[in-house]
Amino acid sequence: MSDSLIKKYNVAGPRYTSYPTVPYWDTTFDAVGYEKTFTVAYLKNKSEGLSIYIHLPFCESMCTFCGCHKRITKNHKVEYPYIQAVLKEWRMYCKLLKEKPLIREIHLGGGTPTFFSPQKLKSLINGIFSTARKAANCEMSFEGHPNNTTKEHLEELYTLGFRRASFGVQDYSPKVQQAINRIQPFSQVAKVTALAREMGYTSISHDIVFGLPFQQIADVVDTIEKTEMLQPDRIAFYSYAHVPWIKGNGQRGFKEEDIPKDDEKRILYEAGKALLLGKGYEEIGMDHFALRTDSLYDASRSGNLHRNFMGYTISQSKMMIGLGVSAISDCWYGFSQNAKSIEEYYDLLDAGRLPLVKGHTLTSEDLIIRQHIQNLMCRFETSWKDEALYFEEIPQVLSDLEEMEDDGLVAIEKTSIKVTVPGRAFIRNICMAFDLRLKRNRAEKQLFSMTV
Repeated sequence: MSDSLIKKYNVAGPRYTSYPTVPYWDTTFDAVGYEKTFTVAYLKNKSEGLSIYIHLPFCESMCTFCGCHKRITKNHKVEYPYIQAVLKEWRMYCKLLKEKPLIREIHLGGGTPTFFSPQKLKSLINGIFSTARKAANCEMSFEGHPNNTTKEHLEELYTLGFRRASFGVQDYSPKVQQAINRIQPFSQVAKVTALAREMGYTSISHDIVFGLPFQQIADVVDTIEKTEMLQPDRIAFYSYAHVPWIKGNGQRGFKEEDIPKDDEKRILYEAGKALLLGKGYEEIGMDHFALRTDSLYDASRSGNLHRNFMGYTISQSKMMIGLGVSAISDCWYGFSQNAKSIEEYYDLLDAGRLPLVKGHTLTSEDLIIRQHIQNLMCRFETSWKDEALYFEEIPQVLSDLEEMEDDGLVAIEKTSIKVTVPGRAFIRNICMAFDLRLKRNRAEKQLFSMTV
C-alpha cells in the first residue's frame, strides 16, 4: 500500500460496531422507552433467539494497551456478588419478556473472564439457563487470558457447552510485552491452546495487535510465525487503538514517540496480512482472518456473516442482551448501555431497575444507513437496488467516494458499490462516506482512533 494513500486516509474514524456510533447516540435517554422498544422488537424477532454478551470486568493487572472497561484487583471475593448481580439483571430481562427466551449465542468478555473461578462461571451459566431455553446449535465462547486459563476452566466451560475459546496473544516480543504490561511466553499460549484442542474445543481464536509501542516488523513476523505453528482457527489482527483521552492513565505507560505511526504502522499491517494469507488464512472482514475449515469462513462466503458489539459472528439474531457493567444491548431498533461504574451498576439493580444509563433509538434513516454499513463490513459491498435501502443523500455519498474510486479502493455501479481488495484496508474510511451523523456534526475534538 502506497505511503501517499496511507497519509491521505489516515484520519480519526469509528470502528462501526454500531451505527450510529456511541458518540452520536441521543443526548437524552429514556430507559423505560428502550424497554418498550426492546419488548416490541423481541416479539417481532423472538424466533431468531437471543445473543447474550456477559461482561466480566475484573483483571489482576493492568494491560496498558487495553481499551476495555475493567476493574483491577487481586481480591477474588468480588466474584460472588458480581455473579449474583448479573443473574439479577438477567431475571429482570426475563420478567420483561414474560417467557423463557431462546438463546442462540453466549459470549463471555472482559476484563478477564478467567479471573473468575470455574465454579463461579458454572453458577453464572447455569443461572442463565435456569430461566431460558438453549438452542440446539447454541454457540458459546469465552475470552481467556493464557496465564490464568487453567485446565479446570477449560473442562468446566466445555461441560457447560462452550466450544469456542479466544486467547489474547498481542505480541511475543519481550520488549513489547514489557511496555504493555502483558508478560506471557509462547510456551504458555501453546500449552493452553493444546489443552483446549485435546479437550474438544472446535474453534480457537488468537488475538494479535499491530501498532503497539516499540513493535518492529520483525516482531509481527515472529508473532505470526509462532501463531501459525499452533494453527488457531481464527485470528483477529487488530490495530492498536491509542485513545488515552478516553481511557486515561491505562494507555500512558509509554511515550507517544514509542508508538509506530502512519506508514510505519501500515507496514506492520501489510506484512502481517501477507503472512496470514500465505499461511492459509482468509480475510473474512475487517481485522479478521479464518481457516477455510472454520464456520466464520463459511458464513463470509455464503453472505451470512453478521457483526455486532461482540464482533463478527455467524449468528443471525438481531437481538443482543448485554449483561454486566458497561455492557451494551442491541435490539436492532435501539441500543442501550449499562452503567460503567460497578458501584452504580449495583445501586441501580438494588433499586429494582435495569442498569441502563445511555442509549439510542434508531430513526428510519439510521436503520437504512446501519444496513449499508453492516453490508460493507460483512460482505465488502452494498446496494440500494431495493428501494427500501435508498436514501436521498446517496448521490452525495457517491460523490464522496469518487476519489476513493480513482484510488482503486471501490468500484461504483449505478445502484451498488463494491470494495476492492486494496480497499479492504480502508473499510472504515469507506463506511464513513455513509455516516450521515458524522458528516452533519463533525466533532471539535478527536473521538475515535486513527483508521490506519
